Amino acid sequence: MNNDQILAEIRETNLSYLMLAQSLIRSDREQALFRLGLSESAADIINALSPAQILKVASSNTLVCRMRIDDDLVWGLLTNHGKGGNDSVSRLHANILMAGRHQETV
Repeated sequence: MNNDQILAEIRETNLSYLMLAQSLIRSDREQALFRLGLSESAADIINALSPAQILKVASSNTLVCRMRIDDDLVWGLLTNHGKGGNDSVSRLHANILMAGRHQETV
Protein backbone atom coordinates (compact mmCIF):
# COMPACT_ATOMS: atom_id res chain seq x y z
CA MET A 1 0.00 0.00 0.00
CA ASN A 2 1.54 3.31 -1.03
CA ASN A 3 1.27 6.67 0.72
CA ASP A 4 -1.60 7.93 -1.47
CA GLN A 5 -3.64 4.81 -0.72
CA ILE A 6 -3.02 5.20 3.01
CA LEU A 7 -4.14 8.84 2.93
CA ALA A 8 -7.25 7.90 0.97
CA GLU A 9 -8.07 5.20 3.54
CA ILE A 10 -7.60 7.70 6.40
CA ARG A 11 -9.94 10.18 4.72
CA GLU A 12 -12.54 7.47 4.10
CA THR A 13 -12.29 6.32 7.72
CA ASN A 14 -12.66 9.90 8.95
CA LEU A 15 -15.78 10.42 6.85
CA SER A 16 -17.35 7.15 8.00
CA TYR A 17 -16.51 7.86 11.63
CA LEU A 18 -17.88 11.40 11.59
CA MET A 19 -21.10 10.33 9.87
CA LEU A 20 -21.56 7.47 12.34
CA ALA A 21 -20.76 9.69 15.31
CA GLN A 22 -23.20 12.39 14.24
CA SER A 23 -25.93 9.84 13.61
CA LEU A 24 -25.41 8.15 17.00
CA ILE A 25 -25.29 11.49 18.82
CA ARG A 26 -28.57 12.55 17.25
CA SER A 27 -30.34 9.25 17.90
CA ASP A 28 -29.02 8.37 21.39
CA ARG A 29 -26.55 10.82 22.86
CA GLU A 30 -25.68 8.80 25.98
CA GLN A 31 -24.96 5.67 23.96
CA ALA A 32 -22.85 7.71 21.54
CA LEU A 33 -20.79 9.19 24.37
CA PHE A 34 -20.18 5.72 25.78
CA ARG A 35 -19.61 3.78 22.56
CA LEU A 36 -17.40 6.41 20.93
CA GLY A 37 -15.65 7.57 24.09
CA LEU A 38 -16.57 11.18 23.41
CA SER A 39 -16.74 14.05 25.84
CA GLU A 40 -19.86 16.21 26.01
CA SER A 41 -18.07 19.07 24.28
CA ALA A 42 -16.77 16.88 21.45
CA ALA A 43 -20.28 15.48 20.95
CA ASP A 44 -21.68 19.03 20.78
CA ILE A 45 -19.14 19.99 18.12
CA ILE A 46 -19.72 16.87 16.01
CA ASN A 47 -23.49 17.24 16.32
CA ALA A 48 -23.33 20.82 15.03
CA LEU A 49 -21.18 20.06 11.97
CA SER A 50 -22.77 20.73 8.59
CA PRO A 51 -22.24 18.22 5.77
CA ALA A 52 -19.66 20.56 4.23
CA GLN A 53 -17.80 20.81 7.54
CA ILE A 54 -17.82 17.02 7.91
CA LEU A 55 -16.27 16.68 4.46
CA LYS A 56 -13.66 19.31 5.28
CA VAL A 57 -12.68 17.66 8.58
CA ALA A 58 -12.73 14.20 7.00
CA SER A 59 -10.32 15.30 4.28
CA SER A 60 -7.56 15.68 6.85
CA ASN A 61 -4.61 13.33 6.55
CA THR A 62 -4.82 12.61 10.30
CA LEU A 63 -7.31 10.20 11.86
CA VAL A 64 -10.00 12.01 13.84
CA CYS A 65 -10.82 8.92 15.90
CA ARG A 66 -8.46 7.08 18.20
CA MET A 67 -7.99 3.56 19.48
CA ARG A 68 -9.55 3.48 22.94
CA ILE A 69 -8.31 0.04 23.90
CA ASP A 70 -4.80 0.55 25.23
CA ASP A 71 -4.84 -2.11 27.91
CA ASP A 72 -3.46 -5.64 27.58
CA LEU A 73 -6.24 -7.01 29.79
CA VAL A 74 -9.00 -5.67 27.54
CA TRP A 75 -7.21 -6.81 24.39
CA GLY A 76 -6.80 -10.24 25.94
CA LEU A 77 -10.48 -10.46 26.80
CA LEU A 78 -11.50 -9.43 23.30
CA THR A 79 -9.07 -11.64 21.39
CA ASN A 80 -8.98 -14.86 23.42
CA HIS A 81 -12.37 -16.02 22.24
CA GLY A 82 -12.71 -19.73 21.73
CA LYS A 83 -9.72 -20.58 23.94
CA GLY A 84 -11.56 -22.59 26.52
CA GLY A 85 -13.45 -19.67 28.02
CA ASN A 86 -16.90 -18.27 27.63
CA ASP A 87 -16.82 -15.69 24.81
CA SER A 88 -19.86 -13.77 26.02
CA VAL A 89 -18.46 -13.50 29.54
CA SER A 90 -15.13 -12.24 28.18
CA ARG A 91 -16.85 -9.62 26.02
CA LEU A 92 -19.04 -8.58 28.95
CA HIS A 93 -15.99 -8.23 31.19
CA ALA A 94 -14.22 -6.13 28.52
CA ASN A 95 -17.31 -3.91 28.19
CA ILE A 96 -17.47 -3.41 31.95
CA LEU A 97 -13.80 -2.39 32.03
CA MET A 98 -14.30 0.02 29.14
CA ALA A 99 -17.43 1.50 30.75
CA GLY A 100 -15.49 2.13 33.94
CA ARG A 101 -12.79 3.91 32.00
CA HIS A 102 -15.39 6.01 30.19
CA GLN A 103 -16.85 7.09 33.53
CA GLU A 104 -13.39 8.05 34.76
CA THR A 105 -12.90 10.40 31.79
CA VAL A 106 -16.32 12.04 32.09
